[in-house]
Amino acid sequence: MLSLAGAVLLARQSLDEQRALFETDARIVHRLLSQQVVQHDAILATLALLQPGAEGPTASPEQRLPALYPQILAVQRRDPGQRWPDPALADAEAASRQAKRAALASLDLRTGRYQLVLAAQPTSYALTIDLRAMVPWAEWPMQPQTSPVRVALEHAGQRYLVQPGSVALDTPRPGWRFEFHKLVAAESQPFDVVATHAVGWGQLPWGRMLAWGLGVAALLAALRHLQRQRTARRRAEELLRLGQVARLNTLGELAAGMAHELNQPLTAVLANTQAAQRLLDDDPPELATARGAMAQAAAQARRAAEVVGRLRRAIERPDRGDQQQAVDAVAAVRRALDLLEPECQRRGVAPQLAGAPALTVQADPVALDQIVHNLILNALQALEQVPAAQRRLTLTLGTVDGLGELAVADSGPGIPAEVLPRLFEPFFSTREGGLGLGLSLCETLAAGMGGSLTAANATQGSGAVFRLRLPLAGGPA
Repeated sequence: MLSLAGAVLLARQSLDEQRALFETDARIVHRLLSQQVVQHDAILATLALLQPGAEGPTASPEQRLPALYPQILAVQRRDPGQRWPDPALADAEAASRQAKRAALASLDLRTGRYQLVLAAQPTSYALTIDLRAMVPWAEWPMQPQTSPVRVALEHAGQRYLVQPGSVALDTPRPGWRFEFHKLVAAESQPFDVVATHAVGWGQLPWGRMLAWGLGVAALLAALRHLQRQRTARRRAEELLRLGQVARLNTLGELAAGMAHELNQPLTAVLANTQAAQRLLDDDPPELATARGAMAQAAAQARRAAEVVGRLRRAIERPDRGDQQQAVDAVAAVRRALDLLEPECQRRGVAPQLAGAPALTVQADPVALDQIVHNLILNALQALEQVPAAQRRLTLTLGTVDGLGELAVADSGPGIPAEVLPRLFEPFFSTREGGLGLGLSLCETLAAGMGGSLTAANATQGSGAVFRLRLPLAGGPA
């Protein structure tokens, strides 16, 4: 749209410039031709004033006018008692006497000649004028042979071409047509100066229009590149944030599992040390039995040390109960899809979002983002095990039993029957290098928000379906 609008403006500006130049040249032409025809009236008026006198009635000084004015081919006069050789001159003299100004006699614009008669006392005069010689080419504003502008003099259905102009004026063609009409400044010679100029599509400023289009394209490409960079940076920041949150939650899950594993060895250490203390307090002390109790305590301490060694950092997982709020589940899914768009493109997967167009649940926004992110990422990893043509990923939103549900279904190989019961156990993983805490953490987060996370194989075809259910916003907990 920007390219088109700019091109239209450039074309319109060029047409306005060409129109202004055309009108300027046409007005100059009109002024020059008006000066010529007014000069003819002045010549006749001068002849009428200079009636034959001292030189005698036979003197003809007017015959010297053609030598002074090239456009005057001949000068005729009618003395008293004589008649005009052409009846048209007599009619023109009568018209001139009535109008009290010069009048046209014979007019033949096809040959470029006409006669002008002025009635006077006692002698009347007539001029035979050549239009070809009348045009002041030295002052003409255009090149008559190459200019595309056509200039003509028109009167009483006749036309005389002063300047031929472009051939395109003879045949109608797509484009624009400029015209100028104005009568010359002499009532005795009412010629209409007609200037015409045809502008075709080829005369538009295509170079500037193309340059404008390329400039707009370059600008839009730069803006698109900046937008993609901004989107990529935002996606990277969001992934980093989710990664940090996932790491903290994973460590929290790890700490919870370690606490469970440390409970038994620490309890045994406490019991053995208390027993050894009692045995040493007996009189006499039972040293052998006390040594055995201390050995057992040392063994349990080593076991606890091994458990602690698996925990690099222990942090207390914050309680997310106070952070729950009404969350748009559809927006959370779209955010996750946006973040994982490069992963989807790399695997040739086009996720399909189906179901309810709007679904609001009661949840922790960060925890919900993390769960949805992990479920989609697990589905993409499962789809790597099937050919690209068979990869399908569908995310369905809806309500089931008064709860909001997100179902993530893939067309992967599915979940083996022996793995399905242990899928959410901490530290259980079928993927090489996996910690086995992702799905366990997701289930823990879902349960902490009053919901659930389940997994099953697809009832039709292959693949797995993970269902996340959370309380609806405003509904019963």
